[in-house]
Amino acid sequence: MANDPTHQFLIHKIVPIEVGGIDFSFTNASLFMVASVAIAAGFLYFSTTNRGLIPSRSQSLAEMSYEFIANMLKEGAGKQGMKFFPMVFSLFMFVLTANLLGMVPYFYTVTSQIIVTFALALFVILTVIIYGFFKHGFGFFKLFVPHGVPVALLPLVVIIEIISFLSRPISLSVRLFANMLAGHITLKVFAGFVASLGALGALGIGGAILPLIMTVALTGLEFLVAFLQAYVFAVLTCMYLNDAIHPGGH
Repeated sequence: MANDPTHQFLIHKIVPIEVGGIDFSFTNASLFMVASVAIAAGFLYFSTTNRGLIPSRSQSLAEMSYEFIANMLKEGAGKQGMKFFPMVFSLFMFVLTANLLGMVPYFYTVTSQIIVTFALALFVILTVIIYGFFKHGFGFFKLFVPHGVPVALLPLVVIIEIISFLSRPISLSVRLFANMLAGHITLKVFAGFVASLGALGALGIGGAILPLIMTVALTGLEFLVAFLQAYVFAVLTCMYLNDAIHPGGH
């Protein structure tokens, strides 16, 4: 069980709750989702409570995060997209914090659960659809009719665009889920090699050096991936919001 690389992703009930035959139990995944929100919100609150002209390290980090997402949103969706800043910033901070928490030994990685990442992706796509129809009405369908396409190819292109749009929540969720899952499994496998070889004596310890080096390298890489996946999720969210704001591509 200890050497099973998938054991770290199992869901365990902490507080069993069942209402009308539906399981609402508070699990380890629920705990770390709450922790991710609390840590992200707590960091932003306490780092900006006593703001100064000469910012502290935590204030600088909070302001850099704010400006980073604000610039990303302006570039991806224009100035009109700034109305979605609270949503994009919250998603970025949640995913980043959840990813980083998963790097702590014996902590749970909630973004390794496809249902969590799919819920986030579905929230983004539903926001795009609802705002698109609210703002543009049936003009939102211009999103599926690219400019300059010959009339003969238009039906085929429209079908392709619709399929591409419907696949967005799948690709958005699977990208985050698969990267976190694969990275943690690989890290656990190499760490398992180190422990197994180290138990074989002097010869085993010599053989464990290479897996140990790989484990250290993969740990550094996973920290980078944790940030990159949060960044990619936020960038794609900005691009999709741009489609809702400017469905005609203008």
